Order: sequence, then structure tokens, then C-alpha cells
Amino acid sequence: MPRKLCAAGLVAACVMFAPACTFVSASTSTLTSTPTPVPTPVPTSTSGPAKGCTAITAPPPPPASSTSVDTLRQAYFCVLDNYYSGPVMDSKALLQSAFSAYTHDLMRRGGDRADLRLPALTGNPGTDWAAFAQVLGVGDSSALHAAITGMVAGLHDNHARWVTPDLSPQGEPTGTGVVGVSAQQGPQLDPAARPPLFITRVLPGSPAARADVRAGDIIEKVNGMPAFIGYAVNQAIRDAFVSDRVRLTLKRPTTGRTRVVELKAGPVTRRPAAVTSRKLADGVTYVHLPEFHEGVADQVIAKLRDKPKAAILDLRGNGGGSPREVTRLLGAFAHGKITSYFCPLKGDCVPNRTDDSIALLGSRLIILTDRACASACDDFSAAVKDNGLGTLVGTRTAGAISGPSTAYLLDDGSVLLLPKVRHLGPAREVIDTIGVPVDHHAPTTAHDLATGHDPGLAKALTLL
Repeated sequence: MPRKLCAAGLVAACVMFAPACTFVSASTSTLTSTPTPVPTPVPTSTSGPAKGCTAITAPPPPPASSTSVDTLRQAYFCVLDNYYSGPVMDSKALLQSAFSAYTHDLMRRGGDRADLRLPALTGNPGTDWAAFAQVLGVGDSSALHAAITGMVAGLHDNHARWVTPDLSPQGEPTGTGVVGVSAQQGPQLDPAARPPLFITRVLPGSPAARADVRAGDIIEKVNGMPAFIGYAVNQAIRDAFVSDRVRLTLKRPTTGRTRVVELKAGPVTRRPAAVTSRKLADGVTYVHLPEFHEGVADQVIAKLRDKPKAAILDLRGNGGGSPREVTRLLGAFAHGKITSYFCPLKGDCVPNRTDDSIALLGSRLIILTDRACASACDDFSAAVKDNGLGTLVGTRTAGAISGPSTAYLLDDGSVLLLPKVRHLGPAREVIDTIGVPVDHHAPTTAHDLATGHDPGLAKALTLL
């Protein structure tokens, strides 16, 4: 398993978005994720603590042991007990996904076993696990990592993921420094992508920054593979971004120069996302909101305390965060509104509402969005759109909002993130996989990034 976390990734506008990385850092002792803050610890339900997992609210402790077959067992029962559709899920499909990933990993490393065959599965979770574990024996550590990753990926849920505690010797995550690629499940390639693929942000001091990789650089090839095949993004490049090295063929749009850059993973320092603002002409305040972390609503409201005539909130690249911060910030622009619904597998959906304890600003609202506006950012954008609270400018949001996740600790110090409910927009519409459409289309191009031009902001100002 590569020793790198999602601080290392890449977001390419119009092509690639990163729905909310989960970031675990020993140096900051922080566990953050796009979904809602994890709730108070609760015991598992049907399988009991001997089989399942425990919900956590704090960063995981140092690993109690290495990843083992028992860790895979924990993950398996944890999904069945705690995932949104776990109680009605076909448990056979979970084990098939795990077994497929396990054998593929062995084959890639030349370690396939003649006796390794998936046993006949009955659909009884306990019986099937016993047969499955007998076939695996003591298990192969690398293949077990692949099995858990494959099992979770088999859920096809953008808020379900497995996070390992692997850190660099310096206590920092490692990666290349192009933002947005998750080492756990690979970059998310936008199915609506069209050429070109280009870099939107590089972390200061990272391997990519030291190699003079810049925002706007067009990615023509990844490890020799073309970024697009015809007009379809090449999904085969996904895995290249989670290896220890990646070779990029880059074209600088301002000069037309093409070069090949090899990036080797190294320590990357993740700095806290900061809310920034500036005054524009004619009573307009621009605020950049990089994520919906705890306390961010109050920070944004403080930037708007003089109640400007209009507020432009830039949510481009916002990977999400806390639903509470969404309802709190929306409360500054409207009261008495439903912002979304959380729906369990069975029973009634629960409405989320604006925080009406927040004083209204009375400012006109314009939102800048893009395909990297995900999760809580999808949530905020849908609430603004459906309730008529403002105007959306840019491109359709990511549509990466299956539901808020709860974190569950496994015995090797790794964490499973699993949604227990499904998200719906204020009109009870599905936002997940679809996104929120904008009122005014204003995409950012590679040349725009390279030259500092901002078509979204320019369009917003014309509306005012």
C-alpha cells in the first residue's frame, strides 16, 4: 500500500475532482473528512464487538497490530452492521470484491497461489466468512490491504473509504503535492470530462512545486499513457497517481513548451485551510471558502460583518466538511428554510434547516462553483439553488454527496468511513453523482489559470 495520503493529489478542472479527502496526520493529531463530524461512539449492532468495529470521534491511536485477516473480518462485519444498506446487502458481493482485489494484488507481485479459490458462498455472513478465512489462511499483508480497499470500493459510494495510518518518517503525509488525489482510492476522474486535463493547484514546498509544476500546466500523458482517448478521459491513468513515482508529460499553455517531469513522493505539509476575503468595487465583498471545516461559518460571517451590498462566495475546489457549518452559514442569508434531507434505509427522512439563530446579513449572494465543489459544498450549493437564495456561477458541482460518514476504528489503527444515511436536496432530489447546475456557465481554462484570469469572478461582477 503506498505510504501517501490525499494531501498529495491532483485536481484538474473540467476533468478531475476530488470528493473530499480524509486526512490523518500524526503531526497535527487531526482527523478530518468531508462528511459530518463523527458522532459519539456507539457499539456495533448485530455482530457484536468481537466481530465488528467501534465508532470514533477522536484521531486513531497508534496501530495495535499489523493488518491481518482479522482486520479484514472486522471491516467485513463493520460494513454489514453500519453501512447505509448493510442490513439488506448481499454479503456474498462484499467477499467477492475483497477476494478479487486480493488475488489481483498477488498476481501483480507474482505470488498467485494454486489453492486460492473463492469458496461457495451461501449468503449467511458468518458461515461465509468462516469458509473465506479458511481459504486465506494467515493471509498476505499487501493483498489484505488490497482486499479491504477493494471491498470498500465495491460499494461504489463516494463517502465510503478506508484510511490507513501510514505516515512518512517525519510524521507528515507523503505525496507529490498536486492537490486532490487520494492514495486510498485513487483520483476521481470526472465522467463528464473533456480535454484538456490540467493542474489547478500545487502545494507550496512539495515535490511538484520544486519541479516547477504550475497551475494551468496541461497533462498530456501520465506514465506514457495519454490523458484522453478520443474525447473520453483515460481511466487507466488513475493508479499512476497513487504510486511512489509518477511521470507527467506537461505542456505550459503560455509558452507551448512540453516537458517530462518525474515526481517522487515525499513529505507534504498540509496547512489549515484559511478563509480569505477582499473588498471589490461598489459594495461587493469577495470571500474564498476552501472547505466547510468547524468554525468556518463564523469566519465567513465575520468577513461580511459590515453587511455589504453583495457577497461573492468562492466555493471552487471546496471539498466539503461539516453539514452543521452549511446550515449555520445559510442562516446568514435566509431563515426558516429546509437545506437538505438525511434519509435512513427505512423510516422518514429528517430535514436539515437553516440556523435561524444567525443574524441575517441582507446581502445579495453569488456563489462560484466548479467540479471540485463536493460533499458539503454540493449541499450548500443545492440549498442556495433550490431556495432561491442566490445565483450560481461557474460549472456544475461535483455531485459527490452520498451521505455523511461515521468513522469506525479497526484493530490495525486504520479507519473505515461509512455513511449511515442518504442525502437529498431541499426539493428531495438526488444530488449525488449528478451535482448542482449553475445559472451562468463560466468555466476556468488552463490558459486562465496560467495567466491569472478568472472568468467566474468576471461574470459574477457583470451580474452586479
